[in-house]
Amino acid sequence: MKTILAIGGHDPGGGAGIQADIEAIAANGGHAVTAITALTVQDTVNVSRIEPVPPELFREVLDVLDGDFTIDAIKIGLIGDVGIAGAIAGFLERHPDIPVVLDPVLAAGGGRELSSQAIRDLMLDRILPHVSLVTPNLPEAQRLTGESDAAACASLLLERGAQAVLITGGHDDGDTVVNRWFDGNGEQRFEWERLEGEFHGSGCTLASAVAVFLAREMPVKLALRLAQAFTHDALAKAEQLGRGQKIPRRIAGA
Repeated sequence: MKTILAIGGHDPGGGAGIQADIEAIAANGGHAVTAITALTVQDTVNVSRIEPVPPELFREVLDVLDGDFTIDAIKIGLIGDVGIAGAIAGFLERHPDIPVVLDPVLAAGGGRELSSQAIRDLMLDRILPHVSLVTPNLPEAQRLTGESDAAACASLLLERGAQAVLITGGHDDGDTVVNRWFDGNGEQRFEWERLEGEFHGSGCTLASAVAVFLAREMPVKLALRLAQAFTHDALAKAEQLGRGQKIPRRIAGA
């Protein structure tokens, strides 16, 4: 069993964040160890408050996990604080051989801002050079890069050090969701049937599943295909448990 370090925020509603990471990692045969970046006050509609953990405490958690486990892959979600961003960057710099999947959580589904310019700058300068795959949706990619076209966004993210980029198309219109993968050698499109409704934690689900498959030393393209299939199935089985977005069913039989 591979051990995946999931870094992200806590969603008390269980749809996104660390709980989504744990479920997706377990469902794909991995063991999740977690470093929580922030407590949040949120529901399936929006986030109303973020309370980052103290960076010193976050660093201590990373050090304890690092001393106890062999970490086979890392998944990064909500960062929430520039001090925590620096701690993550330092950890990645000390572990350059571990596969890293970055899901850049910049805003909540309801529109609330979840990052600062300082966090985004540090993400580009010190985190991206250690990232095996970054998985923004198109609005996130545009905000990170200042570009409008998906290919131009991906090109800049690759220039800043990411080994590969998957720009997801869930925010587009049409009957098909098109996810676009770039690795510096071209582009590949993955097409999936668009499901009805909006979903809470789809990005967390996808990125965590990819991390498990990369930990199992699968080629990135195969890891992406398997993770997308898992995510699509989880979204297809999602339930309207709250007032807002549907919650994916990531655990079989749950």
